[in-house]
Amino acid sequence: MDELAASGKLRVGVVAAPSMSAFFVTQDADGAPHGVTVDLGTALAAWLGVPVAFMVAPNSGLVTDALAAGAIDVSFMPVDDERKARIEFGPAYFVVESTFLVTAASGISTLAEVDRPGVRVVGIANTTTIRSATRALEHAAVTAATSVDEAMAMMRLGTADAFALSHDSLPPLALDLPGSRVLDGGFQRTVIAIAVPKNRPQALAAVTAFMEDAKASGLVRRALDAAGFRDASVAPPA
Repeated sequence: MDELAASGKLRVGVVAAPSMSAFFVTQDADGAPHGVTVDLGTALAAWLGVPVAFMVAPNSGLVTDALAAGAIDVSFMPVDDERKARIEFGPAYFVVESTFLVTAASGISTLAEVDRPGVRVVGIANTTTIRSATRALEHAAVTAATSVDEAMAMMRLGTADAFALSHDSLPPLALDLPGSRVLDGGFQRTVIAIAVPKNRPQALAAVTAFMEDAKASGLVRRALDAAGFRDASVAPPA
């Protein structure tokens, strides 16, 4: 399809992190990505009958930039108004809630306690989560990191007290930070959806059809299960 794989292959943007989630992928020793969005991107390429090539980035802001510029053909990412102005979203495959991972030294035990003077919050640059955290927090200081690895390094060094990220992404990270805890509740709720560049109606129609079929056929369910997220719910039909 000219609008979706004009280069002869489907170029898919994914975001890497130390631990896999319904959104984040991990990479093997050779750099090859693995995870839910890799499975979905591979299936979309097969559905189109073209090869797949992955762009792996440390944060979703860089993938958004690449998609808006037409450097990649498709991606999967959390939806917010800023991104809607730059790229076009199709159906969601997962509903995501964001909360905080807090250090033992912070003494924080509730969401309300995060928003205090002197509390240092880190989030990933140019993401829906850091934008939402910045809006939600009136007193805490919010700092942007370029990747999950960098944010976790700040938490370990004691230069950040709380890490804003999706709830499903945080439990594996907490295991590497003794005494830390994932706070109950959340400050943001959104969906992770398939996305294409603006002004490509045929591409949007194609990924919409693919994603709705992927949910109805059980493809999304199998991708989540394969990644270890058997309790994660597939987003409902659009």
